[in-house]
Amino acid sequence: MPKPDKMEPGNGEKRADVSVIVVNWNGGALLAKCLQHLDAQTVQPRHILVVDNASSDDSAACADHHPNVTLYRMDANLGFAAGNNFAIAQCATEHIVLLNPDAFPEPDWLERLLAAAGSHPGVAAFGSRQLIHSSPDILDGIGDCYHMTGLVWRERHGARQQAVDLVEKEIFAPCAAAALYRRQAVVDLGGFDEDYFCYVEDVDLGFRIRLAGHKAMYVPDAVVYHVGSATTGGQDSDFSVYHGHRNLEWTFIKNMPTALFFALLPLHLMMVVMIVARFAFRGQGRVIFRAKRDAVRGLPRAWSKRQKTQATRVATAQDIWRVLDKGMTRPKW
Repeated sequence: MPKPDKMEPGNGEKRADVSVIVVNWNGGALLAKCLQHLDAQTVQPRHILVVDNASSDDSAACADHHPNVTLYRMDANLGFAAGNNFAIAQCATEHIVLLNPDAFPEPDWLERLLAAAGSHPGVAAFGSRQLIHSSPDILDGIGDCYHMTGLVWRERHGARQQAVDLVEKEIFAPCAAAALYRRQAVVDLGGFDEDYFCYVEDVDLGFRIRLAGHKAMYVPDAVVYHVGSATTGGQDSDFSVYHGHRNLEWTFIKNMPTALFFALLPLHLMMVVMIVARFAFRGQGRVIFRAKRDAVRGLPRAWSKRQKTQATRVATAQDIWRVLDKGMTRPKW
């Protein structure tokens, strides 16, 4: 097991019972800025853990300037899912908070998330109001939507902020770029699915949290400014398309309750055909075919996970149907 470069000093400072986890890979100056914003929080976490996934740019060296940061240097790039799971295993706090290195929180961000957790004991996951860093009047998202076809997207992504975006509400799942979870709920579910590597793993975890009988909530007063896909080439890069559209299939197969699975499967397959055609038309046919091919190759493993998930789920098919997006088209904000 990798050893931390530095442990939290025993300075007796009172801290909230929460651990903040930042998984970094070639974050450059973004990670340093992220940690500076964590230093400025009105409520300080008990621990800040930075998991560096074998970065080649030495971006994690900035952790030496932050006494409350414990840095773990991995020997290889574990991906977002396994990197977070490693960090979660080091935590014993009631809450864990995930923050991307390209997400910069307002000073009261953590305080607001913790206040929401205290006010809503029946909720296990809390999402932030994410604003686009370069255009802070535009939303990066207020939570993850799961459509009945199996498509996912960040709700209100690209929309100009409105009064409705300042109202607390239930969401399907939080975006893990800036989210708080009750640690035991995540641990009981085995954490993130490491087969995903990155992309859609937060939706998958959010789905499993719901199947276990928990809920998720959007906290509009918890604000972060998010660059987004800063190290993976953007959401339309081949890397993002491959992992996102492979992992979409596994998420639908693993988690959709049986009654809904068979009722919605024709719609899901129609969606797959349309997505493949769309990406092929814009010149990414090879990568989308590879994503779906590898998704099919992983079906036996995903189906095995499905059997365990469905055997232990608490939520009913009606519970899940209630929180699915049922719009006929993806919103164009």
